[in-house]
Amino acid sequence: MRVYLLVLLIAAAVTYLLTPLAYWVAARTGAITAVRDRDVHTIPTARLGGLAMTAGLVVAVTFASQMPFLDGIFAIDDRAWAIVGGALIVCLLGVADDIWDLDWMTKLAGQVLAALFVAWQGVQLVTFPINGLVIGSSRLSLIVTVLVIVVAMNAVNFVDGLDGLAAGLIAIGGSAYFVYTYSLTVAASPTDYSNLATLVMAALVGICLGFLPHNFHPARIFMGDSGSMVLGLVLASAVIVVTGSIDTGMASDPSRQRELIPILLPLAVILLPLLDMVLAVVRRVGTGKSPFHPDRLHLHHRLLALGHSHRRAVIIMYVWTAVFAFGAVALVRWPAENVAIGLVVAVVVAAILTLGPLRTRGRFLDDDAVTAPEGIPTAPPPRRVSAASGASPVAPAATPTAPQPPTDPFRAHPEGHSR
Repeated sequence: MRVYLLVLLIAAAVTYLLTPLAYWVAARTGAITAVRDRDVHTIPTARLGGLAMTAGLVVAVTFASQMPFLDGIFAIDDRAWAIVGGALIVCLLGVADDIWDLDWMTKLAGQVLAALFVAWQGVQLVTFPINGLVIGSSRLSLIVTVLVIVVAMNAVNFVDGLDGLAAGLIAIGGSAYFVYTYSLTVAASPTDYSNLATLVMAALVGICLGFLPHNFHPARIFMGDSGSMVLGLVLASAVIVVTGSIDTGMASDPSRQRELIPILLPLAVILLPLLDMVLAVVRRVGTGKSPFHPDRLHLHHRLLALGHSHRRAVIIMYVWTAVFAFGAVALVRWPAENVAIGLVVAVVVAAILTLGPLRTRGRFLDDDAVTAPEGIPTAPPPRRVSAASGASPVAPAATPTAPQPPTDPFRAHPEGHSR
């Protein structure tokens, strides 16, 4: 456990320290999210936080490869490097999209390419722990794997609409999955606790935690597509690795309910992002619009419409994710009947908090805690500098002044935006 926690801390530290560098790159390249009608942020904000997150993942996995405790992971195959390679591909794709605004077909093609790379290197969904179900065709296995990874990337991308939302949801869900994979490893191999999925989830949680201090409301930088797609790909890859390592014979035994969790837990982890994406697609197609047509009807928009502040809306979505993710993990230790009772109670409490809506006043939960009495942000953004000028961003004046409309029209980013 200590080794995995060390990997987590390394990923968090590298991400935290490199995020200011990602901000600098965003300022130089013009990767700035403009303020649009559907957005909830009120000032243009830099993207490309995914650069720092991907760097944290690469450094953490590289460090892990040099640790004797984890030798078993890297000695068997190269799947860990396949996941890192796929993350690098989608990070570069996201950087290009954040800077040059790629069309949706180009971005989808890049996502499929990254998923194919990961699958080609051995990270494939070949079994389901349900009655020993096996995907008999290698071609079908490849198609299902690519579909799962692409859906996960876009689900995380769709839900990233509030400061700290995507990073926090994946950190919570990833923590639950880390607990599950570690407990499964301990039960299956008492003498060797090295496990690829556990390592990947530790690094994933670490890069989310390292980025959150920069991204929680009021965000100084967004992760952009370069971050959200990396989170989705890494999460999906870890899920596929666990599912493929389950003994389907044991999974068919009703007394071994924990082996069924690889199906339940991933759904619980990305339940909110997946629900948001499905509702958005159905809503837009039903009105004759493109599935990628932007609107203000995402789950986070609806929470704001209920009267929640920005921070309270994010925390409520954290609560729902924790309820379902850790509810699924609880099946590892307690009988399903007891877990169901606890889950019902937790859902009722979460529903009360959602519909209340969380009227507790406090500096942490209220957005006005981070604004001056006049309503001016306490940390106004630096002026945008043209990428062609090569100059460094100019620091804001010490005395806050009323915000002015941007002099250059910042490029708007399309749906699937990752803010």
